[in-house]
Amino acid sequence: MSKRAIILAGGKGLRLRPYTVVLPKPLMPIGEHPILEVVVRQLAYFGFDHITMAVNHQADIIRAFFGSGEKWGIQIDYVLEKDPLGTMGPLKLIKDLPDNFIVMNGDVLTDLHFGDLYNKHVASEEIFSISAHQRVQQIDYGVLRVKDNQLTGFEEKPSLPYEVSMGVYCVNKKALDYIPEGPFGFDSLMHVLLAKKISVQTIPHAGHWLDIGRPDDYARAIEEFDQNKNKFLHQ
Repeated sequence: MSKRAIILAGGKGLRLRPYTVVLPKPLMPIGEHPILEVVVRQLAYFGFDHITMAVNHQADIIRAFFGSGEKWGIQIDYVLEKDPLGTMGPLKLIKDLPDNFIVMNGDVLTDLHFGDLYNKHVASEEIFSISAHQRVQQIDYGVLRVKDNQLTGFEEKPSLPYEVSMGVYCVNKKALDYIPEGPFGFDSLMHVLLAKKISVQTIPHAGHWLDIGRPDDYARAIEEFDQNKNKFLHQ
């Protein structure tokens, strides 16, 4: 069965400047490959045979690098955002979406099994599934529990676990009914679905995940990719 993925590759990468002055963020190299090529290789490995890239900033450079996808044995095509459309807005530009598909950022370094994620989503019959990763926030202070100016509890430098979105989603085509034309983000869609009491599931991923958004994240990605190349590229 054909599997489709939409990769969001139109951002300007402002947080990664000055690196992204010359190259678009998805083409920033980690090891010998741009991060977006790592994502493409992973998707192809897990059986995705059609990738659409939503492009905007420096779109011609991305098109020139990936072409039609022949190098990776898959079909790659493009939709051009004339103006930035956010995370979900570009989906309204794509007229041939299947019933279920993956939407993801093009700057994510992960060992996520994209095939398993897709299969779990399809089997669940959910309208939207979020790949989730647990983070732990270390608080550097003693935390006071206070009510009416009276101390009711105290924790010394607690650790607070929380779930975050990995920037990888599985979407049923029915979700397009809740996405208007124009700029529209993942956050806006979640607020709409929650308000309408439409079920959204999270699918936890306990493995590796790194969002390459800032210079220190980029440096860490280079180091971790070099140490675990086989895990990311399945060589």
